[in-house]
Amino acid sequence: MTTTTTALREAAPEASNTAYAATESVTSREGRHGPLPTGRARTIALLSLFLASTMELLDTTVVNVALPTIEAGLKASATQLQWMVAAYPLAFALGLITGSRLGDLFGRKRVFLAGLVGFTVTSAACGFAPNAELLVAFRALQGLAAAAMIPQVLSSLQVMYRPEERAKAMGMFTGLAGLSAVLGPVLGGVLTEVDVAGLGWRSIFLINVPFGVLAIVAALRWVPESVAAVAPRIDVGGVLVLAAGLFAVLYPLTLGRELGWPTWVYAAMAAGVVVLAGFVRAQLRAERAGREPLVALSLYRGRGFAAGTVLNAVLFMAMASYFLCQTIYLQAGLGWSVLKAGLAGMPFALTTTVFAGLAVAVLAPRIGRRVLQLGAITWAAGAGLMAVTVHGADAATSVWAFLPAFLVSGAGFGLMVSPIGVFALADVPVTKAGSASGLFSTTGQLAGAAGVAAVGSVFFSVVESNASRVPVDMFRPAFQVALGLLVVLLLVGAVVARALPANAPQEGAPAAH
Repeated sequence: MTTTTTALREAAPEASNTAYAATESVTSREGRHGPLPTGRARTIALLSLFLASTMELLDTTVVNVALPTIEAGLKASATQLQWMVAAYPLAFALGLITGSRLGDLFGRKRVFLAGLVGFTVTSAACGFAPNAELLVAFRALQGLAAAAMIPQVLSSLQVMYRPEERAKAMGMFTGLAGLSAVLGPVLGGVLTEVDVAGLGWRSIFLINVPFGVLAIVAALRWVPESVAAVAPRIDVGGVLVLAAGLFAVLYPLTLGRELGWPTWVYAAMAAGVVVLAGFVRAQLRAERAGREPLVALSLYRGRGFAAGTVLNAVLFMAMASYFLCQTIYLQAGLGWSVLKAGLAGMPFALTTTVFAGLAVAVLAPRIGRRVLQLGAITWAAGAGLMAVTVHGADAATSVWAFLPAFLVSGAGFGLMVSPIGVFALADVPVTKAGSASGLFSTTGQLAGAAGVAAVGSVFFSVVESNASRVPVDMFRPAFQVALGLLVVLLLVGAVVARALPANAPQEGAPAAH
């Protein structure tokens, strides 16, 4: 502890002055270029950003394992449970592009701090929510706050690292994202079961408050400020059209099952698709006319960014829906406690950690895009093992019976989650850092929300259509169907990965400016 404190004191002048000046000169409105922050200053700034990111990323999945407890405590319906999971990534996705623009315009550090404060406050609101409706609303507000915060992390990484270094930095971030998402259910299970200070499930949100304050203090001192070389335009109309189109698709998709799929549900989704198509046309016209669009679709001309973004969407859709269905199956189907269901995910988390590091540091430089294909196929094999295990499982089945499936699935997930950022964002020019990071994250978060809505609807439909009232018999086929959909998604991902550049960008190689 003493050594750490001393190091921070020694680095403070460098972090607060040199790092600020260097990044500001790189991305000032005049576009002047100067030396990038290096050494200890950049490391401390990176750790400050990652502290906030980890807190946010954990919150994406931490609620999953506590859903049955929340259901009992707040008398929540199945649809409300889906929205407790989906409201956060949906609001996050809707706000990401605007959040990245605000950072480019007003300063990434300033907007990062505003989002971090908002995230901390809304976390407290979630923790004290008196009913299911308000918890869903506060989760949505939490997502909007995160949308202001996270793009600044990604944009700052693009700015703080030279183009030839960015691949490794982005690999670290995507690896952290995957690991945090995996650890979310574990942390949620421990906090809910231990029942800290009698708070129960509320502690999964309230724990963000002290860590949020710590992240705010760290960011105030060490995160460098930067702005875009050219002040971007905030297209309020475009934001509203995009939000309306996405909401028109995702809201009825989530609500339709409970309402019996009336005609208006399909009409609303069709209208949403039409609105989104109109939005895309408007963005293309803006680019052709030389105006700055809300979504820089020209980024998709880059092979790595286009294929990487699609693969990232597949990964997030698979991840979000898998964790939701698995958690409900283990608790509602097998009758496991919150803690047991959370800790059951530890083998998945451990193999994810090991194979994420192996993928980005060893395999991606050696076998290129094949590491992503290997990951997709490995996770699909793990899902197959899980389906076989589930087929013969009942309330008396030991957690050890699930160990092979967890280990193989975690290895596959780890092989995928780190290299995606390496392939997709390493060659993005600094001038497009905000747009690229916003698009990349938006696609993933939207896919996660869509995965929860679509696969969750199928899962609950199978549960409700089952004639048996025995929990394990009701939830077994539902989880097996979800696993089948997961395998299909992963095989699609393996095919998409073939469109990526054959080899991973290497440090020292020429990069776009």
